Amino acid sequence: MSAASAAQPAAGPAGAPAAPVGRVKAFLRLVAIEHSVFALPFAYLSALTAMVDLGGGIRWLDLLLITIAMVGARTFAMAANRVIDRHIDARNPRTAGRELVTGAVSVRTAWTGAGVALVVFLGAAALLNPLCLVLAPLAVVPLVAYPYAKRFTDWPHAVLAVAQMVGPVGAWLAVTGTFDGAGPAILLGAAVGLWIGGFDLIYACQDDEIDREIGVRSVPARYGRAFALHTSSLVHIVTFVLFVWFGTLVGFGWPWWIGLALTALAFGYQHLVVSPTDLSKVNRAFFTANGFVGIALFVFALADLVLRLGLRG
Repeated sequence: MSAASAAQPAAGPAGAPAAPVGRVKAFLRLVAIEHSVFALPFAYLSALTAMVDLGGGIRWLDLLLITIAMVGARTFAMAANRVIDRHIDARNPRTAGRELVTGAVSVRTAWTGAGVALVVFLGAAALLNPLCLVLAPLAVVPLVAYPYAKRFTDWPHAVLAVAQMVGPVGAWLAVTGTFDGAGPAILLGAAVGLWIGGFDLIYACQDDEIDREIGVRSVPARYGRAFALHTSSLVHIVTFVLFVWFGTLVGFGWPWWIGLALTALAFGYQHLVVSPTDLSKVNRAFFTANGFVGIALFVFALADLVLRLGLRG
């Protein structure tokens, strides 16, 4: 079975339209729903830190609503991105097998899914607190702006960074309901945004040649792979400094610093396995290094928070 045929939705016996379950599965592949786990650890980290700072226990309902909001926002962003970029994707061999290009998912289905995800996000924000509801539409702006950014700036990665910054900040506001004392969340959000934006510089190197050919703008397409990779390294150094600053500001203990040491190794690995002449390990850097960074920092920060709660008890 070819990759293209495998991507098609399930059909009835006589070529009938795909069943609803088949369309849902195809939509979930379209938005890569499993990748939601990369952003969630930092939202949880921000929310749990705020809860501990407030002197209370774990508020499970808030964590559930934050999870729903994060997954809803990311699903909306991915679906909108795929719809907006479908004509570009069709001209790029690397992305020509995506569901909207092959027809596995229709544009109507993608927009419907995006609309449902947006309603879920706004509903979760409303249930959290009034400030989250008021700010939720503003959080949507960079999510929609990102796919358009590559049409008017060589630095669309910066727009992605802003979009990713929203998660930790929003999670803090979900717990506190105010910007008072939100400095740590802003630091963490900036670190997460730069981390993802820096990786996007690496990821975009895969498409630099075709991007120049079809008029898509990016740092690698404009300035070359070497410049993009060096810039990514600098961005990730700043990211690491912000993680250090965040940990110091909130008073994390030794578990956090162990997690941060492991993160430094992951960053180093990410940049060692990719070079201007060898991009074969870009996906490994994404799935292995990025997944490890989020999980490691969250697990060790959680251990620190649990220790602090235990000492209080």
